[in-house]
Amino acid sequence: MPLAENPFDQRRYQVRFEWGAAGLARLAPADVVVVVDMLRFSTAVTNSVARGETVPLGDAAHAVSLNGAAVAAAAAASGSLVVLGCLRNARAVAEAVLAEQQRRGERTSIAVIAAGELTGRDPGSPLRFAVEDQLGAGAIIDALGVLGIDHTSPEAAAACESFHGLRGAVRHLLTASGSGQELVALGRRDEVLAAAELDAETAVAVLREGAFVAS
Repeated sequence: MPLAENPFDQRRYQVRFEWGAAGLARLAPADVVVVVDMLRFSTAVTNSVARGETVPLGDAAHAVSLNGAAVAAAAAASGSLVVLGCLRNARAVAEAVLAEQQRRGERTSIAVIAAGELTGRDPGSPLRFAVEDQLGAGAIIDALGVLGIDHTSPEAAAACESFHGLRGAVRHLLTASGSGQELVALGRRDEVLAAAELDAETAVAVLREGAFVAS
């Protein structure tokens, strides 16, 4: 049997999962892209829009994360609706995606992209695996499934199960992770603990005309 044109694009599935901007480029175009960059891009911007702030993409990139912003910019350039997801708003993101599907009146494809972490200061540096982004993405995929959006790729299913199996240890895992320890050393332990709070926030940051606003 011949291979599909791109066996890695997860086109046949409604909910897809990949890593970073390169992973986003491997996937088939999606109607909605959820960017998960837990420590600290998606969490920090979500908190800001929850306070009623508008956060320009460029400002957010320089303040907290170049790689998460790069994924968001690439997704926006493809014409996708771009939202930021994290543990704090996993269910709210799933509800926003469901609302978008209802607004469209048709099956809506979703790419959940874990941003990962740069291994250097250069934006072109290789990415490393980031357990916090895996767990945040898994929480969102799990929340989508609860709402009935559960036609997931194997990659998305694995991310979902990683969260499901480790849900009770999320607080410890975030503070003990490499990214968490880096922030703890900078005196930001409280930020890591806040990022580990599941469904503590109902706001969803949506990228519109170059800035994040509350949906």
